[in-house]
Amino acid sequence: MSDLTGGANSTLFQDGNVMQVQNALVEEVYTPDSRTGYVRISYSFPGEREMIFTNLLQLNVNWNTILINQYNESISLCRILKGMTINAWFSPDFTNSTPPQTNAYRIVAFLPAPNVRVLVDRIASIDDQNGFLYVGNPNNMADQIRFTISNLTQILDQNNNPIPLNILQPGQMIRVEYGDFETASIPPQTPAFSIKMITY
Repeated sequence: MSDLTGGANSTLFQDGNVMQVQNALVEEVYTPDSRTGYVRISYSFPGEREMIFTNLLQLNVNWNTILINQYNESISLCRILKGMTINAWFSPDFTNSTPPQTNAYRIVAFLPAPNVRVLVDRIASIDDQNGFLYVGNPNNMADQIRFTISNLTQILDQNNNPIPLNILQPGQMIRVEYGDFETASIPPQTPAFSIKMITY
């Protein structure tokens, strides 16, 4: 891996036929469908006499682009906003436009820490294979929340001992800490930060 440019805020590398930028600043985001579009970024590099220069680059996002946050969770393009910081992997084939454009392979967005909400309710169902836990009315999907369970989700029994997801059962009362953002789906979906069993 060779360091092509570097600066106080961001660094651009080339690793074989893949380029990578770290700590780039998001200048603009465009998406017609929350999954495709582009992210326009700026990154710094040093010039002569300790001067710092800034380049703009447009990263084109398609359905094959991996979009995740710093916790390795999938996100939509509309979650990336102007002023955020991202790491990105992209093609070294740039257009001659201003700013130059290239296709993004992977973007990691550093999202601000969400506000934490707390819900105490009964488990409606569990999809252990896909890592989903449904809470609310088991007979009405519109009255449920689907929590996504990752390896960062802390799951505890009544005595605060860590347990696997498959120990939990429908009908049990649990306390869930989760983020203040949800998808617009039915049921709405959001990552669970922690789950604690209240009753067996």
